[in-house]
Amino acid sequence: MKKETIFSKIIKRKIISDIIYQDKLVTAFLDSNPQAPCHVLIVTNKIIPTINDITADDELTLGRLFTVAAKIAKQKGISKNGYRLIINCNKDGGQEIFHIHMHLIGGCSLGPIVSICRNDN
Repeated sequence: MKKETIFSKIIKRKIISDIIYQDKLVTAFLDSNPQAPCHVLIVTNKIIPTINDITADDELTLGRLFTVAAKIAKQKGISKNGYRLIINCNKDGGQEIFHIHMHLIGGCSLGPIVSICRNDN
């Protein structure tokens, strides 16, 4: 079994969080440090550390991340104007918690994604 994460503790309700959706595959809750008016984390109930650890057996679970994101976006009233979905992978990709999770961010104009890495040499 993979090492327990803060997210697995939230899923098992060992840590209190504002859970807004949960089924047998995924759990969604409000981000404790929101970066936009709407910032929800949607996590796999199974501990999968990174995108690189996904197997064919995980395809249904990963698809559920997206269908739940669309459902929550509609419920939160941000689906019409738009929102951003972000999944980070490993350290250089900005991943801090090694348990696959998707950020659903919206409720304001997010603007374009700009290049963060630049090689000016």
